[in-house]
Amino acid sequence: MSKRDYYEILGLSKDASERDIKKAYKRLAMKHHPDRNQGDTASEEAFKEVKEAYEVLSDEQKRQAYDQYGHAAFDQARGGAGGFGGGGADFGDIFGDVFGDIFGGGGGGRRQSRAQRGSDLRYNMELTLEEAVRGKSAEIKVPTWVACEPCDGSGAKKGSKPSTCGTCHGQGQVQMRQGFFAVQQACPTCHGRGSVIKDPCNKCHGQGRVEKTKTLSVKIPAGVDTGDRIRLSGEGEAGQHGAPAGDLYVQVHVKDHAIFERDGNNLYCEVPTSFTQAALGGEIEVPTLDGRAKLKIPSETQTGKMFRMRGKGVKSVRSGVTGDLICKVVVETPVNLTEKQKDLLRQLDDTMGVGEEAAKYRPKEKGFFDGVKKFFDDLTG
Repeated sequence: MSKRDYYEILGLSKDASERDIKKAYKRLAMKHHPDRNQGDTASEEAFKEVKEAYEVLSDEQKRQAYDQYGHAAFDQARGGAGGFGGGGADFGDIFGDVFGDIFGGGGGGRRQSRAQRGSDLRYNMELTLEEAVRGKSAEIKVPTWVACEPCDGSGAKKGSKPSTCGTCHGQGQVQMRQGFFAVQQACPTCHGRGSVIKDPCNKCHGQGRVEKTKTLSVKIPAGVDTGDRIRLSGEGEAGQHGAPAGDLYVQVHVKDHAIFERDGNNLYCEVPTSFTQAALGGEIEVPTLDGRAKLKIPSETQTGKMFRMRGKGVKSVRSGVTGDLICKVVVETPVNLTEKQKDLLRQLDDTMGVGEEAAKYRPKEKGFFDGVKKFFDDLTG
């Protein structure tokens, strides 16, 4: 065993962390490894020292003994076998500890392969606004993979079962060595399953699943909106060789409505009204999802005025709170007037006067032209 201080060999202080030790070892081992320095005796000796130091400092109990007693803690263990420097662990196993996270596990460890879960599926469902607001039950047809009935999803013919893979011995992975690297990969015989099917099912040909169009009943809750998803657990594709099925997600899209626009739980609509009704006030009829309703508007209502009808919107699928219906009044200019009607409008306009007198009846018009005049005055000034 080397008599040089192990911390000095790795270039570390005595309070170095486990991570620091692994990092220093990886760097020095690659630098001095015999495969990279063939015929270099000095590098070979340095590599042995680095390996020896790492074997001790990477082991918590050995490190504690070394910190307390130094090399004397291992003198009795040396014997004829040459201590840790002669009959120690294989370099590939130690290096596997360092690179374990990169190559799928080190130290010769093996992992059991898991059966791969089936894929999730998405079904796009279009709803009218009324269906989305009130909810509905619907049947959908979904082409997918389902578990094979004759073999119950195992892939093996009825009366037989898959056998343990002889290449990986059921582990699903094999270890490949290249120089001092040990790389784990899926077993080429069983493709990571850990088992092989010698007598496959005649219907699914060993896959454990078959294609089928399923008919499913879906309950759409009231209040859903575009972008909402409904999850049907286990209704996706069946996994291969008996693995669990994925999920089915029903993606909701609400079609545009001829009257209403939806914003969250509120509904918006435009309600046309006559010039006379807007000027004199009164009740107008507005549509709601529950039928017609009366909306009282005050006199002198201007086009674009918003009126809120509480509780006439959509009930939230999450909070249960019902939104409002926002009605926008649009004053409609009369068309297709007769000469008599036009004459009456001219008489009305004459009664309103001009200039400052007319501003009493049309304040917005006066405000607009006053603003225009100020704008041009500022430009010329």
